[in-house]
Amino acid sequence: MTEVKLSTSRLQFIDTIRTYRLGWLPSDISAGMAIAAVGLPSAIAYPAIAGLPAEAGLYASILAVVGYGVFGPSRRLIMGPDAATMIMLAAVLAKLPSDAIAERITTASAIALVVGGFCLLARLLRLDMVASFLSRPILIGFMTGISLSILVGQIGRFTGVSIEAEGIFLPFAELAGNWRAIQVPTLVLATSMLALLLIMSRVRFPVPGPVVVVVLSVVLSWTFGFADLGIEVVGHVPNSFPSFAVPWPLPIGIDQLIVDSLAVWLVSFSAGVVTARAFGARGNYRVDAKAELTGFASANIASGFFSGFPVTSSDSRTAINFSVGGKTQVAGLASAVALLSVLLFLNDLLSLLPVPALGAILAAAAIGLMDMSGLRNLWRVSRVEFVFAIVGLFAPVMFGVLTGVILAIGATLAYLLYRGMTPRVVQLGRVADEPGLYKLHRVKGAQAIPGLVVVLVQDSFLFYNADHVRRDIEELAEARSADLRWLVLDASSIPFMDTTAAATLVQIKEELSQRDVKFGIADVHSESLSLLRAAGVIDALGEDMVFDSIEDMLEAFEQSRRQRVKGPIG
Repeated sequence: MTEVKLSTSRLQFIDTIRTYRLGWLPSDISAGMAIAAVGLPSAIAYPAIAGLPAEAGLYASILAVVGYGVFGPSRRLIMGPDAATMIMLAAVLAKLPSDAIAERITTASAIALVVGGFCLLARLLRLDMVASFLSRPILIGFMTGISLSILVGQIGRFTGVSIEAEGIFLPFAELAGNWRAIQVPTLVLATSMLALLLIMSRVRFPVPGPVVVVVLSVVLSWTFGFADLGIEVVGHVPNSFPSFAVPWPLPIGIDQLIVDSLAVWLVSFSAGVVTARAFGARGNYRVDAKAELTGFASANIASGFFSGFPVTSSDSRTAINFSVGGKTQVAGLASAVALLSVLLFLNDLLSLLPVPALGAILAAAAIGLMDMSGLRNLWRVSRVEFVFAIVGLFAPVMFGVLTGVILAIGATLAYLLYRGMTPRVVQLGRVADEPGLYKLHRVKGAQAIPGLVVVLVQDSFLFYNADHVRRDIEELAEARSADLRWLVLDASSIPFMDTTAAATLVQIKEELSQRDVKFGIADVHSESLSLLRAAGVIDALGEDMVFDSIEDMLEAFEQSRRQRVKGPIG
């Protein structure tokens, strides 16, 4: 199978138009209808996580696919609301001084615009690698933690009880104290819809579960008058085309807007790139994170200027696009037309949609996002990375999404720093009748070379680990003090050195000289060798103790030993 490399030199959409085949149109339209059907429930339900009205989700879902379809690099990736991004947005909007819907919409739209600006800035500064800071263990834990938060957030929609407490456990305590206020019809409807969704997720039903729940609950609401039974419904949904609007004035300061948007951008872009790469592997094409920044920027800017909110790549919508057979960005544009038609002509039906049904859709989505098998695999494969996943799980729940993400990333970086501060320093030796040198602690039969200690440092040699390396080398020298004549550093596994490392090498040389031991270095990378020359290390060691390879060093050592055995010629 031939791998496809995405074109980044010009708009992918232009390439699509130039090479489009009419035979693709039925597949793209079918895929667009399926994307809209799957996307409609989440477009209505996800905004509720952040306290936004249903129409905001529809506006974001319509404009985001248009923006990405024109400027995005992938022909098959679909943009839309995302659980992680919505949880982060909810945490940001919770800090607003007022609960007014207009202020929440204005702030969410402004954040979408700034997120789009951050995407463009990140592309300009080549910061697409920032997504790598959210490692797989952190993402597994983070998504599971977000799923728990979403589940707990549906207590009010499942019971009809207004819940003010935050966190994982306090909402249950508040519910227990107000159990008499639970609305039984609401609870029955929500649990029934959730059970239906879970059953449908386990069987191969031709229609997606959320679509069935939306249609069924709307029909039931219209038939039995759910609003009269005390079951909350979505209510009025504007049947107007999303209009261009600049989100201004803002209820928060520009400085707070930038900080909050940066947090949303980090999560949305990282989660989006993970989704893009997953489907890129499935579709056998490369995903260029730098090019995706342009697509993500255009999707968010389009959403922000039309009363939407921050978006990213949608795994469910993209999966439907793949499964139905969408060929190009036309599938996404077709889904936008379909959602717009629903907004303009079926808004009266949408107004009957029961809120408990939305809660069931969100709860089912949250359960599907929980990666318990991933957590089990991490526990089995790497306990350290399992700890990172647990930090990613509980930190956002306990300290808020932004603080939790920072703590999770900080834990990973702290571990990497610790590993960098304590690089492994091992001794090499020979195996009988075998060429080369081998690690004494790993290779059975490897023996130290009489009179020679060869030290291998398995990491960069920098200021924060220089003392550790020096101590380990000194310990190896002390253990062989009786017969030691030469100590040589094998630098083949040291990618970088700095001036602190250079000064440390001089210290090691001086300390060994006091024991009448010669110190040398072999197989130094060219960049590090230039630094050592400039720092005077090569002059301190002597050119005769700097070797291009370990083989050259061994030959020089054997020659020195033969001369020592023969003694001076008199």
